[in-house]
Amino acid sequence: MKKLIMTTAALAVTVSMAFAGSHETTVRMGTEGAYPPYNFINDAGEVDGFERELGDELCKRAELKCEWVTNDWDSIIPNLVSGNYDTIIAGMSITPERDEVIDFTQEYIPGSPSAYVAMSDSVDLKGGIIAAQTATIQAGYVANSGATLVEFATPDETIAAVRNGEADAVLADKDFLAPIVAESNGDLKFVGEDVIIGAGVGMGLRESDADLKGKMDAAISSMKEDGTLNAMIKKWFGEDAATFE
Repeated sequence: MKKLIMTTAALAVTVSMAFAGSHETTVRMGTEGAYPPYNFINDAGEVDGFERELGDELCKRAELKCEWVTNDWDSIIPNLVSGNYDTIIAGMSITPERDEVIDFTQEYIPGSPSAYVAMSDSVDLKGGIIAAQTATIQAGYVANSGATLVEFATPDETIAAVRNGEADAVLADKDFLAPIVAESNGDLKFVGEDVIIGAGVGMGLRESDADLKGKMDAAISSMKEDGTLNAMIKKWFGEDAATFE
């Protein structure tokens, strides 16, 4: 889903907190809590969404105890590397740039399209002002498209920028945009063609946590094999969502 831009050499430092051989059964699951339906904070103040349900099921199958931690998107990889939590489960696309700094499980969501949303069909997507969340694959795509990129810290701010005229359109995951468009009473609409950026979404882990990666990979595989993962994807993203064959 998103492409984090690496800005400091400190990210390359390996934290000596290897999971292998540890007797600790609690795994701290790091997420953003601001990107529904992937992850969000519900009315009770708790992490909710597809990735909360998925993460809890993965921990159950791996015989681990989950604790949920929220972190701003723009520092989500640095804080994994520095040991503030043990995984990233936050709609993060698997990219070569990220894989140089952290490790990934196999994908738990297939690659899905990004889309443009605007308030007018006549918006200039190639030469206009396009909003995207900071340090995402969409921001990188816009920066290389010829359009003027305006970046915002949160996804909600990108939508607000379109509504208040600060941006002509926003580029984001279509899964995130679809309910916003549907609830806008016609104010917002999809424009242009969908674009495919990046690969599928996986769980991020420190390079040193090979044992934890193995346990999560096995749990994801078991959910794919018994159909649980596809059912969960359809529950949160709709019957037409891309699933695993």
